[in-house]
Amino acid sequence: MEEILDLVARLGPGRRIVAILGAPGSGKSTLAAQLVAGLDDAVLVPMDGFHLDNRLLEADGLRGCKGAPETFDAAGFVALVRRLKAGGEVVHPVFDRGLDLAIAGAGRVEAGHRLVVVEGNYLLLDRAPWRELAGLWDLSVMLDVPIEELRRRLTARWQGLGRSPAEVMAHLENDLGNAELVLRESLPADLRVRPAPIS
Repeated sequence: MEEILDLVARLGPGRRIVAILGAPGSGKSTLAAQLVAGLDDAVLVPMDGFHLDNRLLEADGLRGCKGAPETFDAAGFVALVRRLKAGGEVVHPVFDRGLDLAIAGAGRVEAGHRLVVVEGNYLLLDRAPWRELAGLWDLSVMLDVPIEELRRRLTARWQGLGRSPAEVMAHLENDLGNAELVLRESLPADLRVRPAPIS
C-alpha cells in the first residue's frame, strides 16, 4: 500500500485515474477500498456496474458464464472511463451482489474528486474494446495471485454465500476460467504485486 500511495502522490494535479485489476478472488476490491479510504479526495468506481442484465444474458445463452468479458457492456464502460478522465461530475451504475443486478445512476463521482480508483478484472485485457482502456490509466496495479490460492479463496466465497456443493463447483469453473484469462491476456501493468495468502 505504501508503494501505491507513493506512486499516486507523484501523479500530479488534476483528475487522475488508477486501475486496480486482477482475477476474481485476487483481493482487488479490498485493496481498492483501502486505497480510497486512505485519501480524502478519492472515490471508487467498480467495473461490475457494467454487468449485462441476466435477462440479456439468458437471451444470448451467456447466463452460465456471467463474469466473462462478453457478459459486460464493455463499450459503455470504456465510455465511462473516458468521461471520468475528462473531469467533472459523473454518475455511474453500481452492481448489487445481493440482487444480482446493476442499478443505474447509483454511484456518483463528484467534480472535486481528484483521484478515481477503478477496480475490475479486465482493465488491461488485450481484446477489443477493452484494450482502449490501457491508455486512459494514470497508474495501473495488477494483483498477481496463484491459481491455487484463487481456488481456495473463491471456494470459501461461494460456500460463505450458502451455495450448494454443485453450485460452488459451477461458480469455481467459471471464475477460474476468467482468472486464467486475466493472467494470460492482460497487458503489462505499471505495478504488479503478489499479495500474501489469506489465512
